[in-house]
Amino acid sequence: MTEAPVHDEAHAAGLGSRLNWLRAAVLGANDGVVSTAGLVVGVAGATGSRDALLTAGLAGLLAGSMSMAAGEYVSVSTQRDSEKAALAKERRELREQPEAELAELADLLARRGLTPAVAREAAVQLTERDALRAHARVELGIDPDDLTNPWHAAAASFLAFTAGALLPLLAIVLPPSAHRLWVTVVSVLAALTLTGWWSARLGAAPAARAVARNVGGGALAMAVTYAAGSLLGAAGV
Repeated sequence: MTEAPVHDEAHAAGLGSRLNWLRAAVLGANDGVVSTAGLVVGVAGATGSRDALLTAGLAGLLAGSMSMAAGEYVSVSTQRDSEKAALAKERRELREQPEAELAELADLLARRGLTPAVAREAAVQLTERDALRAHARVELGIDPDDLTNPWHAAAASFLAFTAGALLPLLAIVLPPSAHRLWVTVVSVLAALTLTGWWSARLGAAPAARAVARNVGGGALAMAVTYAAGSLLGAAGV
């Protein structure tokens, strides 16, 4: 039975793109949890003022989410510009030297396991259907109709970081002062366990090791910032 490699390749590319977005969302939420938890726990080491904790937490949430969004926008915009430039170059080469481009496509297909004759015939058919799309996918690994969108990436990073940052912020300001630190620590470690497990699952990596790294890093961050806040509070800074 003959397989449909082009369709399967497109399906795999779409699935990979969705997994990458989901993994980025999980990591963004994880960053929001860790950075905001470190900030509010550090402030809690210096003062028990709910207003100070809320102000610091909100400032950290806004600064972190905006920074993540801006960084993602710049990064993805650069990637999109590179993709557009590569497509423009390919379009020019197809116009100026179509035979050489056809031979190149056939060679690329042959490297994927097709016999030279079948690769040549496939290259001819793909070129007749849509030469630019064929070269974009086979040679460049780009889908011309699905270029990365910097605005989508920025919004996703902003929302993921904000969602993660809300957990330690609410955990530090809502409980009574006698319990807020431990509520925050337990909530953050539980969230880091979940995001570590999800990131490992999405990357097909060992979950126990990823969770241990995630929880250990978050616990260390909170311990260091709490110690620093306690020292500054004791010194009256």
